[in-house]
Amino acid sequence: MNNAYSGKEVEDKLVWLGKFGGNPDGGVSRLLYSKEWVDAQNALKKLLEEEGLAAQFDEVGNLFGRLEGTTFKDETILTGSHVDTVKNGGIYDGQYGIIAGFLALKYLKDTYGPPLRNLEVVSMAEEEGSRFPFSFWGSKNIVGHPSVEEVKHMEDFDGIPFEEAMHKAGFDYKKDPQQVRQDLKAFVELHVEQGNVLEKEGKSVGIVQHIVGQRRFTITLDGEANHAGTTPMGYRKDAMNAASRMICAINDMALEHGDPLVATVGKLILEPNTVNVVPGKATFTLDIRHTHKDALHQFTDEVTAKMNEVASQLGVRIDIDMWMDADPVPMDPNVVKAIQTQCELNKLDYKMMHSGAGHDSQLMAPAMPTAMIFVPSRNGISHSPHEYTKPEQLAVGVNALIGALYELGYKE
Repeated sequence: MNNAYSGKEVEDKLVWLGKFGGNPDGGVSRLLYSKEWVDAQNALKKLLEEEGLAAQFDEVGNLFGRLEGTTFKDETILTGSHVDTVKNGGIYDGQYGIIAGFLALKYLKDTYGPPLRNLEVVSMAEEEGSRFPFSFWGSKNIVGHPSVEEVKHMEDFDGIPFEEAMHKAGFDYKKDPQQVRQDLKAFVELHVEQGNVLEKEGKSVGIVQHIVGQRRFTITLDGEANHAGTTPMGYRKDAMNAASRMICAINDMALEHGDPLVATVGKLILEPNTVNVVPGKATFTLDIRHTHKDALHQFTDEVTAKMNEVASQLGVRIDIDMWMDADPVPMDPNVVKAIQTQCELNKLDYKMMHSGAGHDSQLMAPAMPTAMIFVPSRNGISHSPHEYTKPEQLAVGVNALIGALYELGYKE
């Protein structure tokens, strides 16, 4: 298959969608149930309908565009991604999967006619958690796990209640929050990588086999603040000294363990945080990720033991709060194989890989066979106006998606 679309055709559609919530610097801010979000979803609905797809919203605002199947009418293959953005994000994260899904269905319809199974593209309501303090509202509602009781009492950064924003946008809670569509037989999500593995290795497509599990911690160390000039080194209970030793140890342990494990200390706060006082308190965050649950748990146990050992040696109190514990999510081998088969048939240069970031697919996978396709991201930049994927790479990703949907939707 030659490229079904030119890179410019794909990029033009992304630029068009990016105008809804577009910022002067080229970024996009399209938060859940905002005017920009409503305008984008309505524009997408019109686009789907103009192409002859049956388009409709569910109760919470997920938008579906459907190409009817001829034979297995109770089986649906779903593709798509999320329409919301982070504040001042880019035009690729999320919306590329929606635009690519639309273009894939259009090409398949025009080239092969109706599929055997229904094909649908979904523009999911929310994934990022940028307006309200939760995430995956769109996919959680699709798979029957919405956080209704949690969101009822939430407000955004302007004090607007979640329910008020939802109702103003014209949507409501699902009548049956636990309901899951029985016709959904597979989900394929196309996404920019948000990392630089494909770019570094010169690969045009990534086929995702796992989404990493994550454990996140806040570590608080209580020592003793004291005068920097009059407190001998041997008498100190220096919280910063303890934190620095722990952080260096964690980094060394992660390097020794090797890929695919990653460990990150992203935030460090000292008190009283002044030049002439021994720090009495240190607080830092820790993010640990791995593709396998047992390895993730074993490594965090080893890190916890090491931090407790350092705290005991230096005479500081330690509190370790694990506030996220998300297991790794494997992709479905059969859907992965369908993508791989079509990549080989169409001579696409692909890499089998894992996703180090979270995606809607990790919510979808427990409910239906799921897999992901990645295209390169320049310098791995994402959640930024500077995120970028070359037009020709966008076109190759659409090709890979077309092949996957053909394999899943048009074959017996």
